[in-house]
Parts: sequence; structure tokens; C-alpha cells
Amino acid sequence: MNKLLAALVALFATAAFAQTAAPAAAASAPKAAAKAEATAEKKEVKAEAKADKKEAKAEKKETKAKAEAKADKKVATAEKKKEAGTAKAEAKKDEAKK
Repeated sequence: MNKLLAALVALFATAAFAQTAAPAAAASAPKAAAKAEATAEKKEVKAEAKADKKEAKAEKKETKAKAEAKADKKVATAEKKKEAGTAKAEAKKDEAKK
């Protein structure tokens, strides 16, 4: 009888121990999953922000390059007009000398 009683006590103790450990593990699993999901979302947001920043920087460079090209074109046009005006003036001067 003592052996039977000891076996039953051991069985209940094992079952009780197993039941208390399982809910603790089950309770931490959703927390870990939520934490992992939050971390993944943070990483995704950071990656998107970084990509947006790079894109903005590239657009800024492109805009700057376009502005510089436009300014260079204006300078070249002004120089061309100046040269044409100088050539006309010299031609008139030469004609006047003749």
C-alpha cells in the first residue's frame, strides 16, 4: 500500500510540476513572438527610412547637377554671344577702315 501511495504521490507531483512549467513557457512564447515582430518592424522602418534618405540624397545630387549644367549652358551662351558681338564689332571696324 505504501508503494502504491508513493507512486500516486510521485505521479501527481510530476503532473503538477509539468503543468506549472508548461504555462510559464507558453506565456513567454507569445511575448517572445511579439518582441521578435516588433524588432522586425523596427528594422523594416529603419531600412525604409535609410532608403528614403538615400533616394532624397540622390535626387538632391541630380537636381544640383541639373542646376550646374543649366548654369554652365547659360555661361556658354553668354560667352558665345559676347564672341559674336566682338566679331561683329571687329568686322564693322575693319569695314570702316576700308
